[in-house]
Amino acid sequence: MTVTTAQSPPGDREPQERPSPAARAEPPMPATSLPGRRAGTSGESRRNLATLRATDVYAMLGAGAASLSITWLMFDRMLPFNGALGFIVIAYVLFLGLYALLVSFDEDGPAVRDRVAAAVIQSLGIVMLAVLAFVVVYTLYEGREALPHLNFYTESMADAGPLEPLGVGGILHAIVGTLWQIGIALAICIPTGLICAVFLNEVPGSFSRFVRTIVEAMTALPSIVAGLFVYATFILALGFDSSGLAAALAISVMMLPIIIRASDVVIRLVPGTLREASYALGTSRWRTVWHVVLPTSRSGLTTAVILGTARGVGETSPVLLTAGFTAELNTNPLEGPMVSLPLAAFELVKSPEPTYIARGFGTAAVLLVLVLVLFVVARVIGGRGPGQLTRRQEHRRVKASRRDARRFTARTADGRPPAGSAGSASSASTRSTP
Repeated sequence: MTVTTAQSPPGDREPQERPSPAARAEPPMPATSLPGRRAGTSGESRRNLATLRATDVYAMLGAGAASLSITWLMFDRMLPFNGALGFIVIAYVLFLGLYALLVSFDEDGPAVRDRVAAAVIQSLGIVMLAVLAFVVVYTLYEGREALPHLNFYTESMADAGPLEPLGVGGILHAIVGTLWQIGIALAICIPTGLICAVFLNEVPGSFSRFVRTIVEAMTALPSIVAGLFVYATFILALGFDSSGLAAALAISVMMLPIIIRASDVVIRLVPGTLREASYALGTSRWRTVWHVVLPTSRSGLTTAVILGTARGVGETSPVLLTAGFTAELNTNPLEGPMVSLPLAAFELVKSPEPTYIARGFGTAAVLLVLVLVLFVVARVIGGRGPGQLTRRQEHRRVKASRRDARRFTARTADGRPPAGSAGSASSASTRSTP
């Protein structure tokens, strides 16, 4: 339906009112204007948090000097306080308060909290570094009398009695035992731990969640429990003798959850786009894991192995339960008691004789050096980034490239297109067409 309206004839229309010139002239819109800056003032300057200013150094030094002075007055003049630990704690608390007060003169609230938090974190790091340095230096100092003797590294304690001088006897039996036990434990834990970590990430499901829960629970397993488990199953139930192999199994129980947990975290950090790109090229899951996931996370997996080794190399109670103690050299890990460096250090330090105590601290120093060497070797082996080739692999790649170049040159000289080129592909398709 169409609706029409009545229209008046042209003559009946009234002339429209024309707007006056005053009405047509609309006032201009007010332009946006920025407030002018006062003379002598500058804009807001952003401060680089990584820059250390002189005021920060002065505030830290002033707070440190004031806290020490106030604490000394409290302990020595005003209050009946004593003790080095209390002095350090009170001085540290006063230092944080005075440092926050001095920083508040130049900074606002968030900056003050940032400075105080940075001071706490840096001081804790310094404390941990100082404790580590103290342990290393004290161990080397106490073992300084035994370390210079060559027989300390080449002889066992079979012929050295409690009253024998440091020129007789050594820890060769403990070094050999530690190498055997850690070697067997690494041979068990590295493939098992990496396979389990890959399973937890690549095969999700209820069973993988159960395994992850068990691994996390075993991370805090006491070492004595691991030793008792291997002693009850491997020695009592199965009938094997106390040996280095039994000690290696007990150490493996302690190392395995550490390696699995750390490797699981590292493999999770591999970008999912790398897996998707590999699957898009048609590769299988195990080839993706072998050629993409593991090479990408090589450095992190090496760190996981290092953490597991650090846990296992210092165990004492599992070795004592499963391998026993001996002063003679035993190079067969399948039978007979076998001592390790931590167990030897523990037994030697218990003796009241000064020579045995010096040998014990020397043994601990050798253990520190041995762990450091193992860490360096692991870092050299697994420290290469993804896609980075060794010198031998680079040499093989260059030889393969030269071999391919000679083959292409020979095919070109015979009048045939090189393999893989467009001409060869078209001729192959032509031959295959009926």
